[in-house]
Amino acid sequence: MEVHLVDGTYELFRHHFAVPSHQTADGVEVAATRAVVGSILGMLEGGATHVGVATDQVVESFRNDMFEGYKTGEGTPPELFAQFPLLKAALEAAGFRVFAMVEHEADDAMGAAAVKAAEDPRVDRILICTPDKDLAQVVDDGLRIVQHDRRKDIVYDRDGIIERFGVRPESIPDYLALVGDTADGIPGLPGWGAKSSSTVLARYLHLEEIPDDANDWDVAGVTGEALVWNTNGDTANDVISSTNRLTSNRRCVLTPVVIPQSVSKIRHISSRLVFPARPPIPLMAQSTAEAPASTAATALAVARP
Repeated sequence: MEVHLVDGTYELFRHHFAVPSHQTADGVEVAATRAVVGSILGMLEGGATHVGVATDQVVESFRNDMFEGYKTGEGTPPELFAQFPLLKAALEAAGFRVFAMVEHEADDAMGAAAVKAAEDPRVDRILICTPDKDLAQVVDDGLRIVQHDRRKDIVYDRDGIIERFGVRPESIPDYLALVGDTADGIPGLPGWGAKSSSTVLARYLHLEEIPDDANDWDVAGVTGEALVWNTNGDTANDVISSTNRLTSNRRCVLTPVVIPQSVSKIRHISSRLVFPARPPIPLMAQSTAEAPASTAATALAVARP
């Protein structure tokens, strides 16, 4: 079997800015939720049988306490942010396993779930479905974990990650600490680009293994970066001690369990939820017992044309 772990936060953002607005009779914006649910149901039609979706219930996480400049929810459209609990309710109603993160991030859930799923000998492959650079660190041929960019339909194994970034998966946290990651508010080290970072890390693997004195480096072609490293020791140390910790450990922060779903059951539930004008309320109520009544009612309305 194959396990698909989907970045629900990415999917919600992507569809919010890609599809026309759609509101319920009560004026609640649901277009992105409808699109994401439809997209993931499409995965079932494509043959997926075991699907988990990770979402962020809030944008902030414990990493905001570690680094002041880390990403926040500032600037997120309120009509988009309001759809996170709605997406969770709709996906659970369709039978999908949802990891709704609060203190941690969706990335952490996917990374940890991938490693957990790899412990099951029945699993042939785990596909982490997101283009997020962070998750490249979890790719592991030995554990049968790959990264799948669904939008481009590209699957990256270990060799694919090396071809894409120039570094091995285990060096991705160090790579992002050097080059930065604007999506997460990681500034990077001034003067360092993708080429120089990959060249140095291809030799030393991790930041901690890079000699403090650039004159001792066994790497050619990075003289400008070496000067920055030598003359800005405090900055380099800051990169090692703070931002590197922000981008690492995606696979071991928590260990949610992937609960296999029956594809036939999901198809039965989802077909009744998404397509009829009046989905059966008892079925929805059973799956949204902990959801506010307003959220459950809106989740029903998501499916309505």
